[in-house]
Amino acid sequence: MKTEYRQRLPHIQPVGSAFFVTFSLFGSVPKKKVEELKERYTLKINQAKLLKDPYFRNLEIFTIRKQYLFEYDVLLDAINEGPNYLKDENIRNIITKELFKNDGLLYDLTAYCIMSNHVHILIDTSIQLSDISDDIGLDMKYVSLDIIMKKIKGPTAMYCNKYLNRSGQFWDRESYDIYIRNEKMLDNVCSYILQNPVKAGLVSKWDDFPGNYLMVL
Repeated sequence: MKTEYRQRLPHIQPVGSAFFVTFSLFGSVPKKKVEELKERYTLKINQAKLLKDPYFRNLEIFTIRKQYLFEYDVLLDAINEGPNYLKDENIRNIITKELFKNDGLLYDLTAYCIMSNHVHILIDTSIQLSDISDDIGLDMKYVSLDIIMKKIKGPTAMYCNKYLNRSGQFWDRESYDIYIRNEKMLDNVCSYILQNPVKAGLVSKWDDFPGNYLMVL
């Protein structure tokens, strides 16, 4: 089974992992700024690939990917122009409904934050492994992150466009994802997601923001 995919950027998606994913509205960040960030990122990744020790090479690539995701998020939060459809409560409800559609089936939805121009989600795909006993079953049954994101972005784009009475691309084609390596990272990412509207000055407490969600254990 493929665990690495490439759109415009490489995506490393270990089977059964938890993932932090960010996806944004089409046109939410100026193309020039995205290209500049991507160019710096690609240069660093290519340099990291030259490291001979596999452990340090993979660790460096992981660190660079995480840095890239957070830098992209900084760009999103700093934008005062461009589309902000996600501020609409009805749009948020459409997205929320689709996020929960496969919760408990393809993933456990741990947390999300729906900002005005982008969405953060934290999902755990290990739930799929409970019904898979061998490699054949893995290849036949396991739904990878790239497919999961299509299941989220496809319907939400269609329903949101219909509600807004518009046509054309709704989401940016690229999603930015990183897998969760350990419990500490899981806690840090969860906090990062929920604190997004607090840092943006929208609310004083994360649970006051209507676009936030945290799974209750």
